[in-house]
Amino acid sequence: MLWTEKYHPKNFDEVLGNLKAKKEILQWVEDWKAGNPQKCLLLVGPPGTGKTTFASLIAGEFSDSIELNASDKRSYDAIMSTVGEASVSKTLFGSRLKLIILDEVDGLHGNEDRGGSRAINKIINDITQPIIMMANDPYSNRIKSFKPKCKVINLRKIHTNSIVFLLKKICVKEEVEFEEHVIRELAKRSKGDLRSAINDLEIIAHGEEKITSKDLELITQKDGRATVFDATRTILKSKDPSRIKTAMRQIEADPSLLLEIVVENIPREYEKKEEIEKAYEMVSEADIYLGRAFSTRAYTYWKYAYDLMSIGVALSKEESYKKFARYANSSVYTMLSKSRSKRDLRDRVAGKIARKLHASKRVAISQFPYFEVMFQDNEIAYNMMMYFGLEDDEVKLFRSMKVKIPESKIKTDPKPSKSTKKVKKSSNMAKKKKSRDEKSTRNDPSKKENDHKEKQTSLFHF
Repeated sequence: MLWTEKYHPKNFDEVLGNLKAKKEILQWVEDWKAGNPQKCLLLVGPPGTGKTTFASLIAGEFSDSIELNASDKRSYDAIMSTVGEASVSKTLFGSRLKLIILDEVDGLHGNEDRGGSRAINKIINDITQPIIMMANDPYSNRIKSFKPKCKVINLRKIHTNSIVFLLKKICVKEEVEFEEHVIRELAKRSKGDLRSAINDLEIIAHGEEKITSKDLELITQKDGRATVFDATRTILKSKDPSRIKTAMRQIEADPSLLLEIVVENIPREYEKKEEIEKAYEMVSEADIYLGRAFSTRAYTYWKYAYDLMSIGVALSKEESYKKFARYANSSVYTMLSKSRSKRDLRDRVAGKIARKLHASKRVAISQFPYFEVMFQDNEIAYNMMMYFGLEDDEVKLFRSMKVKIPESKIKTDPKPSKSTKKVKKSSNMAKKKKSRDEKSTRNDPSKKENDHKEKQTSLFHF
């Protein structure tokens, strides 16, 4: 048995670190047990922080559980046929709860997982059973659609001292002698990944009675992946170019995302106006190079952008600030999400106008200020609305008042005159007479034959 399984926590008290998260999870479990349905639980954190451990411990609190992990096919149909049915059905024991576990939801991609996010959204909206989801990257685009609907719990990396304590405990139980600095070095190399630290200890201690510094050569340095906030903190706190470059190499994030987060947090860290001004100057130059890279597809410009947004911003300060600053995510994406409906309306109207004018959407949007002036006249607004095929809600883009139908466009039906009434009356009488003749013809076959002969001879009458 692997040591990670052998020394797996048997209850919540044995879980190391994340005390606040542990308390929130226990409260979530108690609320479900008390008959108070809660939001879906989304556990977010880097590998080795205890996401799977918490999920397995929570599963023990419920009568039944079903799990769908990264190795399973997670398309729309696959999720709906397994998890979807389980989320609305009861257990074999009636009213007891069934826990649903979805692992690595930020890894939904490819044809095999097509529609997976849509299925998860549907399940969350119709939730009747407790659901736990796990993700490594809190900023992944694949979880943006359903993340706001969940109770998000961020799991932090395990502290080095906590890892050292557990590794020593394992060595004692396995009767392996150890040197203090070796255990601490293993804990440091793990970079907060408890599972990795236990695996490394098992590698160097397997079949040995004592581990020494020489045994550390058997394992390689862990290549940790840093988040954009780790890189931002290094940029704003440090003035060492080599350290900043190392931090930049350890992140796997879009450069525009990193740029936005650095921009957001410069005034949170820097205090002097001159430093803030200089830092924003570096950011603006970095943005120019990013724009060139995207427009020309010459991605060699990225290295200049990275240097300006990292080393350039870091060296803008005279000295590092020894203070705590709470960093925030970029407000740009929040503003964009709030204005999304407006932008969709603008693009929809621009598309209709562009088709009629045989122009591009960009050209149509550039004409919007002129349209606002023209739409102030009700009759012109009505004509343009009809011509471009705009709906009432789309017209609000140019004017606040609803467009009324002009009087000149209203079709009025004049009252029928006496002569018109007489013509209509005579025509109705003729129709009634014709219908009576047809009925009598059907009842009298001889009359029908005579009428037929009359029609044939009438062809030769002039």
